[in-house]
Amino acid sequence: MKRALLALGAGAALIAATLEKPVAVTFTDITQQAGVKFTHNAGKTGKKYLPETLGSGGAFFDADGDGWPDIILVNSKDWTPRGRKTLHALYKNNGDGTFKNITAGSGLDVEMYGLGVAVGDYDNDGREDVYITAMEGDRLFKNLGGGKFKDVTAEAGIRNASFGTSAAWLDYDKDGRLDLFVANYVQWNIKNDLWCSLDGSTKSYCTPESYKGTSSKLYRNLGNGKFEEATQKAGVGDPNSKALGVVVFDYDGDGWPDLFIANDTQPNKLYRNLKNGKFEDEGMVAGVAFGEDGVARGAMGVDAADYDRSGRPHLIVGNFSNQMLGLYHNEGSGLFVDEAPTSAVGRASLLTLAFGVFFWDYDLDGWLDIFAANGHIEEEIGRVQPKVAYKEAPHLFRNLGKRRFEETTAKMGAAFARPIVARGAAYADIDRDGDLDLLITSNNGPAYLFRNDGGNKNNWLCMRLQGAKSNRSAIGAVVRLASASGKQWNAVRSGSSYCSQSDLALTFGLGADKQVTELEIEWPSGTKEKLTNVAANQFLMIEEGKGIVSKSGPAGK
Repeated sequence: MKRALLALGAGAALIAATLEKPVAVTFTDITQQAGVKFTHNAGKTGKKYLPETLGSGGAFFDADGDGWPDIILVNSKDWTPRGRKTLHALYKNNGDGTFKNITAGSGLDVEMYGLGVAVGDYDNDGREDVYITAMEGDRLFKNLGGGKFKDVTAEAGIRNASFGTSAAWLDYDKDGRLDLFVANYVQWNIKNDLWCSLDGSTKSYCTPESYKGTSSKLYRNLGNGKFEEATQKAGVGDPNSKALGVVVFDYDGDGWPDLFIANDTQPNKLYRNLKNGKFEDEGMVAGVAFGEDGVARGAMGVDAADYDRSGRPHLIVGNFSNQMLGLYHNEGSGLFVDEAPTSAVGRASLLTLAFGVFFWDYDLDGWLDIFAANGHIEEEIGRVQPKVAYKEAPHLFRNLGKRRFEETTAKMGAAFARPIVARGAAYADIDRDGDLDLLITSNNGPAYLFRNDGGNKNNWLCMRLQGAKSNRSAIGAVVRLASASGKQWNAVRSGSSYCSQSDLALTFGLGADKQVTELEIEWPSGTKEKLTNVAANQFLMIEEGKGIVSKSGPAGK
């Protein structure tokens, strides 16, 4: 007992030392030198069509199977032809800090009014496939290998032209095949576009209250490349929803994936998986459907993770300006409590409008931090609300432990803190140096790529999982690890953020700890594997049933 108490005390001391003396981190804008030259086209011509305010997203994924995270950036287009083509952009990671545009001939070089993207290996062939939401109809692209893709939407049986926004892959029935959830927004088309105004004389963008909602969709993977729509059968159909964000997480710890849906001016949904192919909405009783004032918020992006090492996943929700971020702490009893109003997270985010949000450990101290990409929807908002801006700086909140955060945005460099009209956001270790780099998309503007400089002064462990009996992407797998300073865990998840997706590899910050004493993986199939005494500062490839199949150190070392 005495030895255990001494170990506990030593761990607490390590945690305190790490949090009190943070490593110096800056985010360097490498967009131009990396060769990322992309501008989103919202199709704006002054007619103020609603979809123009919402695009678009991006994702990190290994498009060509070489082990380096590539980038896809989703584009929209002109409403009527103007003699130009604006396409999505696929950038190959060259492994030296630069990227090459390989869009032409990739199969992703298709013009559409795109909004969101989700990546997962739906056919278990070892290659990551791409789903893009689009106004005229979503598209599913099968990865053929070598950076080539094929549009298989029709043969897959997917039909969604319902203003799809965010999407996420999940295996909700645990049959080893990835299913798909698509968040749909409102009933809008050019013919039913409404006239709205901020000042009563000039047209402005309408808020979602002006339009009827529409049901999101759930597609069940039947195998053989086929899907069936299971929305109503599964109990996740709601014609009043106005969904912009989705996160898959096991909030009640029963081993089955649940869904949180961020709705704009409608109650958020928390769908509990009943383990029989059906879900039940627990949003109201869980305390996440409304704000603390009992009013539905303008929710955008969302993510879920364990930011306080309680062993339970919590929620971060991006909301409209004058509503602050939602930071819902999972109490473990089926109830969530919004901690934002009493924290630095709430105070700092009151006036900003957050789209892409996520938990990540940017300084690798072992405690999950918060990022929010901000930007308003109305260019003239400052005329009627002088304290609210169209272009907004992001929020970066460093986790101080004990459920406390501090904003560190201004410390990350002038380029990082500049105001933009941000929408999507995603992270990955693009240069394989251990720390996580950042992609931000902007509405009707450029994408930005930031390199993390300094995070890897702390120790870390990165692992990419590959399922066998489980889905090959290992989406839904949970990794728990213990090191000298304590225990932490995370889950492989698709979707999250807003219209975007981060790399599926899991990166754990270890602070000063030089090894992981115990690592346990719980695969979606239910299989569990344990590893012991794993050295820090490694990239691991772990295959279900085989353990570590490859490992390497940081690039250049």
